[in-house]
Amino acid sequence: MTLRKTKIVATLGPSSTSEEMLARMITAGVNVVRLNFSHGSVEDHIKRAQIVRNIAVKLGRPVGVLCDLQGPKIRIGKFELGKVTLKTGDIFILDADCELGDQYHVGLDYKTLPQEVSENAILLLDDGRITMQVDRIKGNQIHCVVLSGGVLSNNKGINRQGGGLSAEALTKKDREDIKTAVALEADYIAISFPKSALDVELARTLVRKAGGTASIIAKIERAEAINDLEAIIDASDAIMVARGDLGVEVGDAAVPGLQKRMIRMARAQNKLVITATQMMESMITSPIPTRAEVSDVANAVLDGTDAVMLSAETASGQYPLETVEAVHRVAIEAEKEYFSQHHAQKLDQVFIKTDEAVAAAAIYTAQHLKVKAIAALTQSGNAAQWLSRADAEVPIYALSPDKLARRKLTLHRGVYPYPIEQAGKNRDEIIAEMEQVLLRQCVVSDGDTVLLTFGEPIGHPGGTNTLKIIKIGEHRKDT
Repeated sequence: MTLRKTKIVATLGPSSTSEEMLARMITAGVNVVRLNFSHGSVEDHIKRAQIVRNIAVKLGRPVGVLCDLQGPKIRIGKFELGKVTLKTGDIFILDADCELGDQYHVGLDYKTLPQEVSENAILLLDDGRITMQVDRIKGNQIHCVVLSGGVLSNNKGINRQGGGLSAEALTKKDREDIKTAVALEADYIAISFPKSALDVELARTLVRKAGGTASIIAKIERAEAINDLEAIIDASDAIMVARGDLGVEVGDAAVPGLQKRMIRMARAQNKLVITATQMMESMITSPIPTRAEVSDVANAVLDGTDAVMLSAETASGQYPLETVEAVHRVAIEAEKEYFSQHHAQKLDQVFIKTDEAVAAAAIYTAQHLKVKAIAALTQSGNAAQWLSRADAEVPIYALSPDKLARRKLTLHRGVYPYPIEQAGKNRDEIIAEMEQVLLRQCVVSDGDTVLLTFGEPIGHPGGTNTLKIIKIGEHRKDT
């Protein structure tokens, strides 16, 4: 398979539960699986994570696990008949005291909503498919006029245009789900609807308290998060451009520009970024994507996103494997047109950390030598992360003895993690093993030039401080 820099995150669900389908999807290019805690039971998530880990071992390739918390999605209740049809001009009541809804009113799972909205506020239901304007508030009832009607069914979400609802980012369910995510050794935990950096910091505290080491992803999907974007990115390990709810709150026209800004900001702060929501939406029911979807995925790749995420396309769609294959081939083609001057910009930068300086030196050297690859010997994965952010034009092979570090690196653009045993070895032994790992994977041949970054003294914790130019095979001739 042609090497692809941009990673693919696939959401698991009924369409991608069988071992056979998961193995085919991973072989086709899935790097990280997403367990959506908005659906399914604890047992489902634990079972799926274990199946993925077992398949990854059999296939000999690392696969990351991302647990996505439900968050405070504000929803309506249920209807007696399951759904109603609303027409423009209808009066409809959102009633916190209602148990079963009908043509005229429906309940709320967020009981304080009547206290948080005011007259003339615009409420968007079912991801904006239905729009209502608040006419008046009467006790626990919100009397609305339907501006744009349609079919409204059970448990659909509610957003307020412009944001401003105060629900906490981490619900009681989320706090329990964090414990589940830690128990199944999640590599990444995504926080839904954070409003500020404090929400991200609280999540990290809860994960560490539960004994987890998962990296924290902040999903940017609230209007308020845009105002605190720099601080949220700084507090996170990664962000997700969650275009669904974000588009509902800020308006669909604002999303493309915000997507580009978020990718640019995340990369500038050396953080990961995932682009998500409706990337290949039509492939839920079609074996081929639309031209617009192809362009959407390609543009995210050209913007420099680390990963593209698939949701219903792989969770419940009819063509999960075909969707993964489509994203793979689109990303491959888009990457041929990707051009970055990021490494050139770093030439004028003053580095605070030695490992970042070594990464910049490796990229500069790779630009001026006929280098086949960069191999980063890393315990924590940080060395490979710096190299990824510097936009290497050659593959970055992250060699680590730590399986947790290797699994986290599955989300880093342009990084390909492999296991290596380095405890108690000297430099010559490390070089010899590095060569064997890359030769076994058929990614280099004798005579190829490879750059190796590592930290000395070998076997001791600390950052990367050494860059060595190696010609594959010469080491064996000298011994």
